[in-house]
Formats: sequence, C-alpha cells, structure tokens
Amino acid sequence: MIALIDLLIIALYLTAMVVIGLIVKKRAARNLDGYFLGGKKLPWYMLGLSDASGMFDISGTMWMVYLAFVYGLKSVWVPWLWPVFNQIFMMVYLSMWLRRSNARTGAEWIRTRFGFGNGAGLSHGVVVCYAVIGVVGFLCYGFIGVGKFIELFLPWDVVSSFVPFQVDPAYVPHIYGIFFTSIATFYVIMGGMEGIVWADALQFTIMTISGITIAVTAINSVSPEMLAARVPAGWDTPFFGWELGLDWSHHLPALMDKISGDQYGLFAIFVMMMLFKGISAWPGLRPVTTCRRSWPAATRARHR
Repeated sequence: MIALIDLLIIALYLTAMVVIGLIVKKRAARNLDGYFLGGKKLPWYMLGLSDASGMFDISGTMWMVYLAFVYGLKSVWVPWLWPVFNQIFMMVYLSMWLRRSNARTGAEWIRTRFGFGNGAGLSHGVVVCYAVIGVVGFLCYGFIGVGKFIELFLPWDVVSSFVPFQVDPAYVPHIYGIFFTSIATFYVIMGGMEGIVWADALQFTIMTISGITIAVTAINSVSPEMLAARVPAGWDTPFFGWELGLDWSHHLPALMDKISGDQYGLFAIFVMMMLFKGISAWPGLRPVTTCRRSWPAATRARHR
C-alpha cells in the first residue's frame, strides 16, 4: 500500500510541474523562437539532461533490469542496439549544425536541407503528417501506460474517498491517464520548450536520487558472496569471447531458453553487427544537399 510520504512526494512533484509552466509562461510567449527553442538561451547541459530524462520509461527500465539480471555486466553492450555513434555525432556536430540553421522544427529543417521545390514540399508534408501521427501515438501509449501503472501503486480504493463522483473500476486507468496527461499538457502548452526542459531536469534529478537510493539499498542488502553463489561464472565481467559464456543451467535453467530466444549466444557477432550498424547510421556518412538556389530571397538572407 502506498504510504503518506509517497502521496506527498507525488503532490509536490505535480505542483512543481504546474509552477514551472507558470514561471516560464511569459518568456515562452514572447515569440516563436521563445516558445519552440527557449529563446536559444538554454545551456547545453540542460538540453542534455532533458534528452536523458526523456529516454526513461517504465517498460525500458524493466527491460534493462532484466538484461542486467540475465547477462550481468555483459548487458552493457546490449543498448548498442541503438546507433550509439549516431548519438555521439549528433551531440558533437549535428546539434550545432541544426542550431545554426535557425530551423525550429524537423519539418522546417526539410526546407533548410532540400529547398522549396515540389519534391521538398512533398517531403515537408510527409514529415508533418508523420510528426502528428507519432505524437498522437506516443500520447496514447503514455496515456494507457500511465493509467495502468498508477493503478497498481495508487489503488482507487485509496483515492475514491477524496473524489466526489463514482467511477467504474474498468475506467480507473482512464481517469489516472486523463489527470496526469493534463498536467503534462499544461506545462508544455504554457512553457513551451523551456518548460519541457526544466520539467525534464527536475524529473532527471528525481530519477537520479531514486537510482542512487535503490543502488545503496541493494548493495547493503546483498553481500558479494551471496551474489557470486547465485550467478554463473563470467556474470560479473563485461568481457566476452565468440560465445556469451553464461551457463545458468545450475542456477535457473529456464534462463538458458530465454538466452537462446534472445539469440545472443554468439555474442561477438552480435556486438560486431551493432558496431557496424552504429557506424553506418552516422548522419555524416549520408550525402547532404542544400538547394539554396531554390529558396526565396528572404529565406536565403535568414540563413546567411
């Protein structure tokens, strides 16, 4: 059952989200750059914290915990499924390039890169449609996920006594989803990009404190000897050979079927494939053409 201190933390967090939206409202309302780009005055480390915070979700966290449990320190290589080098390139080079382009959105960047011809116009429309569909899809995903997740930790029986209306149990996740989505929508609409960044920074701070607390609790609760007795040899090292080299058959035999299903047995080949994927996904390896001659005169002047 959720404790009073938990309810106070949740209430304080939600209040902070609303306050952030109200504080940055005036700066976001100055112009389009203020709303979409935070006036181009947000420091790089705040943007980094915002991006890092946005990479966390409950399903991804549970998957990472599963990987750490099954593969031990070798699990540090599995996130390379995403193009790691692509992220590094974007941070070091492409981010500066995009900022200097004065493009506010991904759709506007299409104009910067390809101009204003018929093909560029069609590409621009596709990006806009994709963005709208993607936003709606992620909102639905978050709406359902938040509703069902909150229901587990905050049963309606606890909340119903404070609510002046009755709700069918089947629609409790919907009520939670509407409430928390409304809070997020408020600070996004009111504060724009700056509101999102500050809210994400606060969320990252909370997650960092929580992560450290959980890690300290786990370290104090489990001794190295107890852990070594319950995991296979090689679990505590990130190094590997051609094969994974983890034999769970004497501890949890069912995990051998899981490893086989994940197809990570030939681990060296798996890591090499991820390495080449990351290199081939570099934006720097793709030809970039900017059709400046097709831009209107005002646009060309803006990007000089």
